[in-house]
Amino acid sequence: MADTNSEAKWYVAHTYSGYENKVKVDLEKTIENRNLQDWILEVSVPVQPVVELKNGAEKKVDKKMFPGYVLVHMVMNDETWYVVRNTRGVTGFVGPGSKPVPLSDEEIAMLSHNEEELVIDFAEGDNVVVTQGAWKDTAGVIKSINPAKHSAVISVEMFGRETPVELSFAEIKKL
Repeated sequence: MADTNSEAKWYVAHTYSGYENKVKVDLEKTIENRNLQDWILEVSVPVQPVVELKNGAEKKVDKKMFPGYVLVHMVMNDETWYVVRNTRGVTGFVGPGSKPVPLSDEEIAMLSHNEEELVIDFAEGDNVVVTQGAWKDTAGVIKSINPAKHSAVISVEMFGRETPVELSFAEIKKL
């Protein structure tokens, strides 16, 4: 038998939205039942860690990078094409017509560059209130946001003048 690992490429299967994980589980069961581990090496639903900030509380969640798609590392032949294509929830492969096109090395490299993303529920110009610390219960307006530092500069009134104050995302809440 030829070295199938060197022939394997990553292909993209299109699925019904919300069926990505079910397709992954079903396909992995089929691979095991049909003893195709040498031909279909891996099934992946790429996710990106995301920190969502809502009402001053940080919550880590995994967000699907490509909703409606599943990545399959496989050797393309009639049998593997048939198995993937006929998995419940799969609508087809990505490629022109019915010809699947493997991902390029550059596309694969981009997938492995998987940094945490921050999703916040406020923006510059929003009115906020400070929820803790020395400025607790002080209202202000967001002047700038620094995602790298998880902080925002808000403008508060002090002694009759607008004063910029830098606070962490966890210390402010949108009004």
